[in-house]
Amino acid sequence: MPRAVVGLGLLLAPLVFAVGDAVINAIGSFSPAVGGLNFISPAVGQQGSLANKQSDALDAYRSALNTFELILRQRRAQIDSSRQLPNLPGQALYLARNDMISAYKDLTDALPSKIGKPNKFGIPPAYFDADNEQLLDEYRKLFDVMDAPPANAQKSDTPFKDVADLGIAIARAKGLDPANVEVAGRISLGIFFAETNGIQNAGNARSNKYKGSFQTGPSEDQIGQKKWFAIKKTIASIDPALSFRDDKEEARIGNLDHRLNHWTAVRDGLMSTHADIFPQVAGLAKILLDQIDQMKLFELMQIIPTPTRAALRSGNLLNFRISDPTVMGYLRNNSIFAFGRADRAKTSATFREILDAMWLFNAKFEQARSKFDEIKARKP
Repeated sequence: MPRAVVGLGLLLAPLVFAVGDAVINAIGSFSPAVGGLNFISPAVGQQGSLANKQSDALDAYRSALNTFELILRQRRAQIDSSRQLPNLPGQALYLARNDMISAYKDLTDALPSKIGKPNKFGIPPAYFDADNEQLLDEYRKLFDVMDAPPANAQKSDTPFKDVADLGIAIARAKGLDPANVEVAGRISLGIFFAETNGIQNAGNARSNKYKGSFQTGPSEDQIGQKKWFAIKKTIASIDPALSFRDDKEEARIGNLDHRLNHWTAVRDGLMSTHADIFPQVAGLAKILLDQIDQMKLFELMQIIPTPTRAALRSGNLLNFRISDPTVMGYLRNNSIFAFGRADRAKTSATFREILDAMWLFNAKFEQARSKFDEIKARKP
């Protein structure tokens, strides 16, 4: 089942790119005329071909950057003047951002000297010019508005703790020991940040299907509700206070869409997609020593659940290879192997390669880890 990551879940962007004369200076000069004919040596011809490639890459980047800036201005003007936004207003903006990052990667592939300093978003410098951070700041601000929760959404005063508590309670109900229930709680918080940047009850400017704190679809939410009520007695026996809170939130949401309530949205999202994998957390933690990698794997359960389950069953998780074109398309739709010709040309990838390519999620998972440690420190 394909997943569309919420627009504000993947935010990155640049300002005006300062172009120099490197491409012009790279163009080789012609050798003197011989016998009245202009003779171009193979080496000079190769230089000219390289210079043309560099010039084309620079032109393509300028064009992509200009388009991204244009759509940013259009959306800002529409929002500031309270004009009606088009259907899925974030999609064109998201694609323009991707095109800009892709074009920059193609430029640095052709002209490595353009790889600059690190940026505050943690994007590899070969993909993004740090001088352009303001554009991505604006991109995020626009998505904050376009992905704003609906007016009838039911928020929580403790959204982060709710996610961690639910993840831990479900893991306990699944039989995990104290150390591994904490891993499950951290992973749950990571999914929340990956899907919505940690914004509860988020809408989705890129999809009319997915919404809420875990960006679930209607069928996922229904499945999650059924699975939750199947373990509700166990939950009540191990954590009566959490079960009591659940009863209050269930009464509060009533017959409304459960995705409009932060608690029930998270609960149902975890139960529908992740709870069945929680018993494998102990083994996965031995394979994936990095906590960020652990969160990435569970995020892949959001994006490509069927192949991820197959990889987990294979007994060789990291070397399990994805080659289905549709699945590769789902990955690209979620900013994995999506930027630059070399990345997009990939027709297959192992799970190790996929995890490494999820660098756009790193900052969000770092936030989740920090928030989980903060929640843990507050407990008596």
